[in-house]
Amino acid sequence: MFQIRLVIALLAAVVLLPGSSVAQYNSGDSGQYVILSAQYGTAQHHVDVTNRLKELARQDRTFRMGNSTFGVDPDKGRDKTLRIYARGPNGQERMFEYREGSTVDGSQFRSWGRGDWGEGGWSGNWEGGGYGGGGYGGGDDRDSGQYVILSAQYGTARHHVDVTNRLKELARQDRTFRMGNSTFGVDPDKGQDKTLRIYARGPNGQDRMFEFREGSTVDGSQFRGWGRGDWGQGGWNGGWEGRGREPQPEMTAALQNLREAQRNLQLATRDKGGHRANAVRIIGQAIAEVEAGIQYDDRH
Repeated sequence: MFQIRLVIALLAAVVLLPGSSVAQYNSGDSGQYVILSAQYGTAQHHVDVTNRLKELARQDRTFRMGNSTFGVDPDKGRDKTLRIYARGPNGQERMFEYREGSTVDGSQFRSWGRGDWGEGGWSGNWEGGGYGGGGYGGGDDRDSGQYVILSAQYGTARHHVDVTNRLKELARQDRTFRMGNSTFGVDPDKGQDKTLRIYARGPNGQDRMFEFREGSTVDGSQFRGWGRGDWGQGGWNGGWEGRGREPQPEMTAALQNLREAQRNLQLATRDKGGHRANAVRIIGQAIAEVEAGIQYDDRH
């Protein structure tokens, strides 16, 4: 009996030793990435939350975050993100992004629960700095594809809209995503099955069109610079089929502006004495005329 009590007492002493605490060897401290800095907000307005993140990390391995978590709203009325900049075992930096309201899991970060990180070394750039020189995406498989994106269009052959800028936002958030009307915030051809068409240029200089059906998953791994968004600077000929049509930038811009005006009017409250409904109808006619003009020019 004395020996059993002695063993129990020794085990208790080992558990209580500072160097053997649960936090020190907890699975939340075994990740590969060492945190350099944490920033919360938007590209325009963000604040350093590294010290607050340390407090949260000591409390739990996972937590759901937002304005109340950090006690600040750095850009009122805008969706915000938490960006954690970290260095991996190969010395390259990587940025981890979490949307407002999402759950942060510290298991992939080294010493998460101890908080002995965040001592500098971050470039100070919201985008992670130095692409191609160790910044976010320097060695990331999201940026290693062969094709450079020229443009992205969503819809049908009859009615489609330019979604290049929205695609950049999505690409910065993740390598893959499932897409549809809600993804792009528009239904360019109601009642019809729509597609996302990405027009890109390959290493041999030839253009190629990638098509993704509504509801399917888009994988950016085959596109160069996907996560950085340094693409979509033109070079596409403007044709839905990807070739054989002279670009009509002014007509295309007019069409996009008219559709945007139409969407805004449809979202407006009340009917404004019938004037809003008339404006929606007139803009619909204008859209039809612009589309007819584009199609006529394509045929002649």
